[in-house]
Amino acid sequence: MQFGPTPIAEAEGGILAHAVRAGSRLFKKGRMLSAADVATLCAAGRHSVVIARLESGDVPEDEAAARLAARCGGDHVHARAPFTGRANLYADTHGLAVLDTARVAALNAIDEAITLATLAPFARVTPRQMLATVKIIPFAAPRSAIERAEQILADGPILSVAPFQPKQAGLISTALPSTNPVMLDRNRTAVDARLAAFGSAVSFERRVDHDPAALAPAIAEARDAGADPILVFGASAITDRRDVIPAAIEMAGGRVRHFGMPVDPGNLLLLGEIGSTTVIGLPGCARAPKLNGFDFVLWRVLAGLPTGRAEIAAMGVGGLLAEIPTRPQPRDEPAAEPPRARRIGAIILAAGLSSRMGTNKLLIAVKGKPMLRHVAEAALASHADQVVVVTGNAGSEVRAALAGLQLQFAHNPDFSKGLSASLKTGINALPEDCDGALVLLGDMPGVDTVLIDRLIAAFDPGEDRAICLPTRDGKRGNPVLWARRFFPEILAIEGDVGARNLIGAYAELVCEIEAANDAPLIDLDTPEALAAFQNANPEKP
Repeated sequence: MQFGPTPIAEAEGGILAHAVRAGSRLFKKGRMLSAADVATLCAAGRHSVVIARLESGDVPEDEAAARLAARCGGDHVHARAPFTGRANLYADTHGLAVLDTARVAALNAIDEAITLATLAPFARVTPRQMLATVKIIPFAAPRSAIERAEQILADGPILSVAPFQPKQAGLISTALPSTNPVMLDRNRTAVDARLAAFGSAVSFERRVDHDPAALAPAIAEARDAGADPILVFGASAITDRRDVIPAAIEMAGGRVRHFGMPVDPGNLLLLGEIGSTTVIGLPGCARAPKLNGFDFVLWRVLAGLPTGRAEIAAMGVGGLLAEIPTRPQPRDEPAAEPPRARRIGAIILAAGLSSRMGTNKLLIAVKGKPMLRHVAEAALASHADQVVVVTGNAGSEVRAALAGLQLQFAHNPDFSKGLSASLKTGINALPEDCDGALVLLGDMPGVDTVLIDRLIAAFDPGEDRAICLPTRDGKRGNPVLWARRFFPEILAIEGDVGARNLIGAYAELVCEIEAANDAPLIDLDTPEALAAFQNANPEKP
């Protein structure tokens, strides 16, 4: 890859290495300069820029990131479209992140251009949570390095999620003459709360004397009742393999697999089994809601992962959970929300009068199906979480053209008042947890899922990418993705106009995505435009 200062007259086709301003326009890092861009920069008095040019042995950053991310994720993991050399992987379900740490390290050692950052092994994750990110550091990676990375990944994914499985657990508490019954109630409350978070519950409970002769039959009874795992709270802590709880497990016909764990709090946990049923002797800290060693073991059991001596021994790295003087009470502070995939609602505007076409253009057949249906199918196949179609003119016919698709409809009774009324209808139909709205026009059948996903991947209000739109040869087009922060201003717009005026007002928050073709610029609102599109995109026999 070539890199360095270049006379502006020779910069066309180069990748801008640093953001530059030309009057009121800001050209951001990573932009491939078009002839129009070069002309604008020249007119602003810019004589040179720092650019990168790719060579034959280079793989562009987005292509490289996408190739690796697609191979990294396994079960219950999906990768999103890349942006600026970054492709993120997200969880599809509640569970534990399972990593091949050796291959992660090997991949990161190939070349400094390639990085893969992940959560810690066996981290508890939720749907939409970010698990890992592939980041290509420069604007391209050596092709040889990407191919070596793909060889490492050829043995299978290196990241998956083991989903939590609903379980019917048994709970047995032992008591001494001096035990306060309130303590036994606390045992049940603590276990109920933990299990409920994973869709599991206590289906069997007994309270018995703190004696192996009383505890062993209760354990056997729980096993016979189908409880798994069986959780045992002792009236006093387990201090030896020959103590009451391990002795009772063996008396019931089971065995002790491991006693103690390198996690604090949680050291005095005991792991046993009767046949295929797991039995856990709980440490006293399991009564508290704060994270402790029991949680690490419970998570693995509920996720169906192997849990034995080797797995417990490995928990020592990261197992210091108790507060220490250099880290005072960190768990009393609110936990930061983990990075997650943002929720995007797609709004398809399909309420207009089609006055320039002379008939409802959205119902006209394009490549064998109604024009509008192309747009709806592209949105549904994308990473948008919800697709709302705003109807108005010929509402029943529009719905019929979209029959069988999983869409939400919102009717605009004021469709004759213009575009702003339909835009408001769509915004108001989105759920409150929606982070952004992607506004699509129903007469742009060339816009595809790839472009939509690239806009969603670029969207990051925290990084000043709060308005994402496509461009083609310096011209801005549709669709446009808006952050929630703009919803009040969009709802205040009146007349037959959209929200385009806001783009100029918030230029610093605009992110432009160069499209692969002219689709973002082509709306079919006249017979001539429709004919040109049909001729350029003939139906395949």
